[in-house]
Amino acid sequence: MSDYILVLDEGTTSTRAMLFASDGMLVASAQAPLTQHYPQAGWVEHDPREIWDKTLACALEVIPKAGGAAMIAGLGITNQRETVVAWDRVTGEPLTRAIVWQDRRTEPLCAAMREAGHEDGVQQRTGLLLDPYFAGTKMRWMLDNVPEVRRAADKGTLAFGTVESWLVFKLTGGAAHISDASNASRTLLMGLEDAQFDEGLCDLLGVPLSALPGVTDMAGPLAMTDPSLFGCAIPITGMAGDQQAATIGQGCLAPGQTKATYGTGAFVLTCQGARIPRSTNRLLGTVLTQIDGARTYAIEGSVFVAGSLVQWLRDSLGIVDVAEETEALARSISDSGGVVIVPALAGLGAPHWQADARGVIAGLSFASGKAELARAALEAMAHQTHDLCAAFSADGAPWKTLRIDGGMSANDWMAQDLADMLGITVERPGFVETTALGAAMLAATGAGVYDSLDEAARAMRGELARFEPGMTADIREERLARWRKALAAA
Repeated sequence: MSDYILVLDEGTTSTRAMLFASDGMLVASAQAPLTQHYPQAGWVEHDPREIWDKTLACALEVIPKAGGAAMIAGLGITNQRETVVAWDRVTGEPLTRAIVWQDRRTEPLCAAMREAGHEDGVQQRTGLLLDPYFAGTKMRWMLDNVPEVRRAADKGTLAFGTVESWLVFKLTGGAAHISDASNASRTLLMGLEDAQFDEGLCDLLGVPLSALPGVTDMAGPLAMTDPSLFGCAIPITGMAGDQQAATIGQGCLAPGQTKATYGTGAFVLTCQGARIPRSTNRLLGTVLTQIDGARTYAIEGSVFVAGSLVQWLRDSLGIVDVAEETEALARSISDSGGVVIVPALAGLGAPHWQADARGVIAGLSFASGKAELARAALEAMAHQTHDLCAAFSADGAPWKTLRIDGGMSANDWMAQDLADMLGITVERPGFVETTALGAAMLAATGAGVYDSLDEAARAMRGELARFEPGMTADIREERLARWRKALAAA
């Protein structure tokens, strides 16, 4: 049997198929953009058919590079978490557009549940807060507002799932309706100690338990693809939400090890081992791994806007033509000239959790230009991360080093600014696409290429670059004071 691993990496703005060798080397890759739909302010949607069609097309492009499907030992899936798809399990067709994790339309429902006193109990059970970010309230909204979804529920043909569940359903020709434990832990519908979705939580959210997938391990013989898709069946042997996959890809498998992914948003996870996290600083508890039924957990802080801020500067303001220009602009000046950006373009995530917050640009003068705005945008990454660092420390999970990845982490100026503002060493792997690498590690473990996830991580991780802090305390505090003032205005 070949040791090739196929990974389907379904993100927010694109979907990819990536072919890995067993040592973690990338052999081939194909990528396609995903259309973003914004029907109203605060609403973000995807077309589930487009997700499936483009994922399938990417897979068909790279599989021949392995010599055919028979040469692939296992398939791993990693995905944008919290995005909800509703489909008919009989026809296999979606019933409406997917509601994306960034979408804020369910804030009134979340506010009503908070006012009714449900948040403390929900957080104790699930590790999550009552926020539109999470999948369960999106399911409830679909039931209340999309007649096709309600009719399917009444007929008993409704299937709900996050994106990995949708892809597995399509990959297996409708034979499997499953979700891995990491994605299931992001729904508000599964307790951190539970093996499956919880009937009481489903009743609280008004989501029929019968519409939900079965919860599985994250590595192992999970399902088989329909042989008609690729010429022969490929075993699906690994699944994880994107941030758990990145944490695994960074080798953060021991308690205290921390990674931050800077993609569309920014997501920090610290491994907690077998201990279930209980945050008092509005951080989240989540499943990190589940293999052979045994779980490890992580404490998580989620920032909604990171790379999407640079995308906004590029596409909406025309400050840069390509995102990479921000590094040269940041280096072209000695400071931001007092300009501070609070990127609350989709509300504020952890540790503030203010869905109605809006973005702020402060400190503008006639001397402010595109260099100052670009530098302030990059500085906002360190400011937001510093807020998370303080919250993690207060929850008893201080960071000793920070391992970074994601598209923005390739920016050396930003990586150094993180080290300076946090006052700790920042490490970056040579291969920054650790989300896909983590899915490959899971799939390789599940396929028996490696005996354990630890063994896969040791074999497949590459070289590291290190950034050491060099900023003086007074400069750091001056910047943080400006940040806090602008944050208050948001």
